[in-house]
Amino acid sequence: MSKTKLHEIAELGQSLWIDNISRSMIAGGQLKSLIDRGLRGQTSNPTIFKQAISQSSDYDAKIQQLAEAGRSTFEIYDELTIKDVQDAADLFRGVYESTKGLDGYVSLEINPKLGNELESQLKEGMRLWQKLNRPNVMIKVPATKNGLGVVEGLIAQGINVNVTLIFSAEQYSEVVWAYLKGLKHLAQSGGDLKKVHSVASVFVSRLDSSIDKKLEARVDLKGRAAVSNCEIIYHKFQQNFGGSEFKALEKQGANMQRVLWASTGTKDPQYSDIKYIAELIAANTVNTVPDKTLEAVLDHGIVKVALPGDVADAQKIIEQLRLLDIDVGMVCNQLLGDGLAAFEKSFEELTTSIEEKQARLSVK
Repeated sequence: MSKTKLHEIAELGQSLWIDNISRSMIAGGQLKSLIDRGLRGQTSNPTIFKQAISQSSDYDAKIQQLAEAGRSTFEIYDELTIKDVQDAADLFRGVYESTKGLDGYVSLEINPKLGNELESQLKEGMRLWQKLNRPNVMIKVPATKNGLGVVEGLIAQGINVNVTLIFSAEQYSEVVWAYLKGLKHLAQSGGDLKKVHSVASVFVSRLDSSIDKKLEARVDLKGRAAVSNCEIIYHKFQQNFGGSEFKALEKQGANMQRVLWASTGTKDPQYSDIKYIAELIAANTVNTVPDKTLEAVLDHGIVKVALPGDVADAQKIIEQLRLLDIDVGMVCNQLLGDGLAAFEKSFEELTTSIEEKQARLSVK
């Protein structure tokens, strides 16, 4: 197949992943087609699985089969999601091998109902890793205070981790240290650092959506907070993974934890539909995008390195917002809480939908 925008962006050092998964996408050939066009990975979350399972009949036969076998609602959810991630990972195996483990990953999130229980999260992450039984999967862990301990613990066991729901630069720095501490533990126990990969998923568009509402009188600052925040985070990334602490681990085979730009679909129709792709192209990064945005990139994507820019300009934008009594750090904390609540709600709605399908299918 001829070279696409995704291949061209990859040549600049950024991998495009898709933020969606479903049985029809896998079985119908759509995912394989996108891989052929340059797609290099896939992410999922409870909201995505809720839409895939509750809004289609693709899973009904399997739900009925598992229900008749006496499986609980959670066990049914577990089987459905594990199967999708395994099958998608198998499709990406060629990407994983050709990129020598850089790409080709599919992510599955730990049960969000365990969000405040470190030991339970850690145990669940290890269970999912073993059950998935694929080298090219990542376990998604939210970047909460407890989540940081889970990240450290999973990395220490040689498990690939996608750290999700990062909003602030401060939160990002904590995630990096959790990753580095996990690598140190793994090295001390004689583990193979070369096999472990991780991404730090920074949520982008939601920050603009929240801050823009507060900027009616300052149109010049609209749509600038999110990318400025990303610029600052990318600067920290370069410092952290160019520093002596990581370099010592790198000599033992450690891989850098790439920044992954998440939530990069444009929500405000006044902005370009590829705003959060074109403005965030940078070496050693990933951008995971919804279907519509991916098609927009393939159609009219801009292939040009955007970061690093001038971090001082980005910091100036954040300072200007502060002078308007808009504290980006506080907004990020609120968005983290909102994100955790949204995923937990989606998980509850998904399990309710499975229960309703069980009841309906058992009547037929």
